[in-house]
Amino acid sequence: MRSVATHEIALCYPLPAIYQILYNAVQHRSYERTNAPIRVYWFNDRIEINSPGGPYGNVTPRNFAQPGITDYRNPNLGAAMKTFGFIQSFGRGIEIARRELERNGNPPLEFNVTESLVLCTIRGKHDAHTYTI
Repeated sequence: MRSVATHEIALCYPLPAIYQILYNAVQHRSYERTNAPIRVYWFNDRIEINSPGGPYGNVTPRNFAQPGITDYRNPNLGAAMKTFGFIQSFGRGIEIARRELERNGNPPLEFNVTESLVLCTIRGKHDAHTYTI
């Protein structure tokens, strides 16, 4: 007997892209001198993820999110996230998010980077892709 699709889910945002940006926010945020939380704001047309701490080490506001430019503020946290399967390899999260958004037809990621925060904006698309499950 052949199974028949019973549900259709329309996604304005690909979940792997959201996961990668959230994982980056947790792994790269500053846990020193601030108790500010990571904030996720979900609007009708976009998702904003605000991570306290700004860039670290070799990463600056000018070169942020450029391929090959990486540094790790919290290497032990990163190793734990990798051990538990939250991340597969270091330095690839933004690249994966960009690829998933492009494949889903979303606009490119937007970053507002200062010395004290990283704000990532994921824009929704107007014609949501339909997945049949």
